[in-house]
Amino acid sequence: MRLRLTPRDTSFFDLLAASAGHLVTGANLLSELLGADRPGRKAIAKRLAETEHAADEATHEIMRRLNKTFVTPFDRDDIYGLASALDDCMDYMEEAGDLIVLYKLDELPARVSDQVQVLQRCAELTAEAMPHLRSMGDLSEYWVEVNSLENQADKIHRKLLAQLFDEVADPIQLMKLKEVVETLELAADAFETVANMVETIALKES
Repeated sequence: MRLRLTPRDTSFFDLLAASAGHLVTGANLLSELLGADRPGRKAIAKRLAETEHAADEATHEIMRRLNKTFVTPFDRDDIYGLASALDDCMDYMEEAGDLIVLYKLDELPARVSDQVQVLQRCAELTAEAMPHLRSMGDLSEYWVEVNSLENQADKIHRKLLAQLFDEVADPIQLMKLKEVVETLELAADAFETVANMVETIALKES
């Protein structure tokens, strides 16, 4: 660990951890939404949107603090990039839930649940990893596992697309389902981006 002789604002660690905590809530709500019937989904989607707003506020607080802080615990641009990447994860999950409600989708393919389970695990790992940024220790298993999960998500995504084109005859329904599936894949990609950024930060700070 690099020796630092100047004081630094460590509240960024707490803010990043809080932001990652919202991802766990969001992924769990998305899973709950999938398991609900169509009338019950609207209330869950509202809670998901509220979680997304809370995550946005956490991101904005990080940005505000960056603008006021002279000495940061690690590279200023890396803090900005990491906060933005965490926010992207939440945005895509909330978007997927919103699309399911707006498109009035009834039954979703079982593999959509598989996609969301991957996101839940990515969210848990990310929330567990953020506190370790204080010491930059015990992080390698995190980014390795998230990368592995993203590869798993890619395979689920490809199988889902093939299934949709094979089984969904209505072109409008196909378009709706495909957009949900694609948005969930973007969420998995966003989690991998976070993990890759953490890896880069840890290597810089070692």
